[in-house]
Amino acid sequence: MYEKFYGLREKPFSILPDPDMIYWGHNHLLAFAMLEFGVMNNAGFTVITGEIGCGKTTLLRYLLRNIDRNITVGVISNTPCAKADLLQWVMMSLDQPFEDSYAVLLKRFHRFLHEQYLRGGRTILVVDEAQNLGLESLEELRMLSNINADKDQYLQIILIGQPQLKDLLRSPQLVQFAQRVSSDFHLKPLNSSDVREYIRYRLKTAGSRRQLFSDEACQVIAHASQGIPRTINILCDTALIYGFATSAERITDEIVTMVIENKTNYGVLPLVASPA
Repeated sequence: MYEKFYGLREKPFSILPDPDMIYWGHNHLLAFAMLEFGVMNNAGFTVITGEIGCGKTTLLRYLLRNIDRNITVGVISNTPCAKADLLQWVMMSLDQPFEDSYAVLLKRFHRFLHEQYLRGGRTILVVDEAQNLGLESLEELRMLSNINADKDQYLQIILIGQPQLKDLLRSPQLVQFAQRVSSDFHLKPLNSSDVREYIRYRLKTAGSRRQLFSDEACQVIAHASQGIPRTINILCDTALIYGFATSAERITDEIVTMVIENKTNYGVLPLVASPA
């Protein structure tokens, strides 16, 4: 809609996870380093947590895009709570038969991991939105990870989730689980300076040759979004629509303030009001 008007090749602020648009700020670099460390060093469990919309799934997509071909990856995005259901979802994520009794599935799962290992490969299970797992399912994951050969792991597990996952793993019932987590990181929101650089980076990646957002506009967005990338994207995308509609050559703080006021009064997105 506004791409041609602002000289952009594509929309710079889509809310869909896009590995090509990752802004490698300090926190995202550290989070990815811990993900990569977990994979490269055969960590039994890797845990990445962060607020909704902080970019956890985008980092995961980047990791999976660049992962070694000898590694078999299963991804679970819908997190079941029941123990039996979990093993079915694990088998399904690995493209294995998943309709049978628990005992049969468990034996089949062990055989699959062993065969992968004998071929010189590894298996990684990724559970996204892992905060929805119950205590029983998390304990089942720990039990499934008890398969190894000497110093090598048959199975590595990566858990991605909201801050509730961190709280859940700190519960007394999961002490043994927490002791198995050798790589973890909590992804924090962007600070005000990072928000400005984030906006400029996304615009440049989309083809912009100039600074479309004023520094003041970036400051207002940083405050209203509290540094959450997904919220920043929504505000910036809407601001570009408003700017296009009014033929504004640059997005000013007045345009952004109008966006925030309209969303606050008539929309559903929770925003922080601008300071008086």
